Amino acid sequence: MDDIKNKILKLKKEKNAVILAHCYQNMEIDEVADYIGDSLYLSQMAAKTDADIIVFAGVYFMAQTAKILSPNKKVLLPRLESGCLMADMIDLAQLREFKSKHPNIPVVCYINSTAEVKSECDICCTSSNAIKIVDSLKSNKVLFLPDTYLGKWVESKLNGVEVITYPGYCPTHLRIKAEDIIAARKNYPNAKILTHPECHQSVTSISDFVGSTTGIMKYAKESEAKQFIIATEKGVYDRLKRDLPEKEFIMIKDNIICPNMKWHTLDDIYNALLQEEHEITVDKALANKALGCINRMLEVSK
Repeated sequence: MDDIKNKILKLKKEKNAVILAHCYQNMEIDEVADYIGDSLYLSQMAAKTDADIIVFAGVYFMAQTAKILSPNKKVLLPRLESGCLMADMIDLAQLREFKSKHPNIPVVCYINSTAEVKSECDICCTSSNAIKIVDSLKSNKVLFLPDTYLGKWVESKLNGVEVITYPGYCPTHLRIKAEDIIAARKNYPNAKILTHPECHQSVTSISDFVGSTTGIMKYAKESEAKQFIIATEKGVYDRLKRDLPEKEFIMIKDNIICPNMKWHTLDDIYNALLQEEHEITVDKALANKALGCINRMLEVSK
């Protein structure tokens, strides 16, 4: 393990490369990553980096976003099959049909979407900033895609705003049921239940805190509570358990794992960097259209 890590660190230096890793990745990747975080943070780092090569330990839409933000850099996705089931639920034709049914309403797309979809939306958002982004539009109606549950959670937080959602969802987060929260509350009465807004409303409505990956980790760190139920992807639980050993963390259930996020290994990262393979490319005209959508989000998020 140390040998492969040292090889990656050496290559990274030689090639002026940076490694971005999402919090849902396998834990071993943290030891070679330059930046670890959620989608918003990693987008910001991709936009700022002066590296020549970006290796993205995440899923396809994240690497695609990094390429759009840094068109002159080489962006590598170590395992090209690492996609997002939610992002795949809407394509350009489906987006256009959705918009045609609700004309003249601003369109917000979750960052979990393709460049093609971003290119025809007004502004992008992540779970960290979704409320702020929707609120910034100053509209009493907003179209939101592809995640219906994040969209409806945002609606519940904004008075007088109707969020019309596309019926997409995260299969991993939908494995968490209201009965799981009720059982956890009974078994651990003193624990705080921390939940991601991609979960069903029946889950978020009875949780103690609902927030993004970063939001959940920040809450756990700053809270005076000592025991927490984690109702999101297991990578968040793994990092909290490692980083806050003085507190107790309990996974809501064992199967809250995103298989696509777990594809990458240290060997994959090494091989991608060595061969400079699995490069992500985005058509220039498409990238320019999608860039406006992403940049508007980053501007609002400052």
